[in-house]
Amino acid sequence: MNTLLVFKLVLVLLLLFILFNLARALFIMVKGESKVPMSQYLGRRVIFSVLVVVLLLLAMATGVITPNIRPY
Repeated sequence: MNTLLVFKLVLVLLLLFILFNLARALFIMVKGESKVPMSQYLGRRVIFSVLVVVLLLLAMATGVITPNIRPY
């Protein structure tokens, strides 16, 4: 497979996992369940958000993706 396609697929899957963890934290906050702490899901969201940023920076540094030169 193409490297760019694999990279985009990994990013989309990570972003979906981030949204899933955010939704789980919201569900726990609204329902008031105390089995699993809400901070566990929010912490996962933060960790995977940092991972997405690091992957984007590494991809830019290695040339897998290139930033848009003109912002408009």
